[in-house]
Amino acid sequence: MMLYQRIRDLWKGTPSKEMKQLRFERLIQWRREGAVIRIQRPTRLDRARNLGYRAKQGIILARVRVSRGGRKRRGSLKTGRRSKNATARKIVNKNYQQIAEERANRNFKNCEILNSYEVGKDGMHLFYEIILIDRDHPQIKKDSQLSGLSERRGKAFRGLTSSGRKSRGLRHKGVGAEKLRPSRNAHFKRKDAKQRKIDKL
Repeated sequence: MMLYQRIRDLWKGTPSKEMKQLRFERLIQWRREGAVIRIQRPTRLDRARNLGYRAKQGIILARVRVSRGGRKRRGSLKTGRRSKNATARKIVNKNYQQIAEERANRNFKNCEILNSYEVGKDGMHLFYEIILIDRDHPQIKKDSQLSGLSERRGKAFRGLTSSGRKSRGLRHKGVGAEKLRPSRNAHFKRKDAKQRKIDKL
């Protein structure tokens, strides 16, 4: 059995006593650290390698802590009936992983997001490790695979990473995905313009 497969089985399968204790100690340590910190090596080597991480200059890793919950809040409507003002609404239409990638990109402004993966969670927080590439590093510019990725700036903020595309619903296609492309907002505008034309007739 290969090394990466053994590591994957440790994370995916039922954890042993030692693994449970290790995860418990890690979570305690991570909660004491900052919300976004740079780390030297990946916690899940198999997942990081699968998503494009290499131990070379220009590729860095960051661990991000994101608070769970609070995505639905009681909002106030400026118009409409008074009874609808206290209803809870979803105020953030993104997944936790996309939020973690955006926060990492704000801290490392000279880098671009390559990919990310989850490393742990407790009752209050989710922890992600983000793989970033330094777009101005000579080793990245020499690399034929990574040089093209570094040219597309601000992918995390435009929903172009893997988790961003997932939260936008772009993993689906065909029947049932008619309203998702090019985006939900564009679909609404197109439908609204069509309805206004009909109303004018």
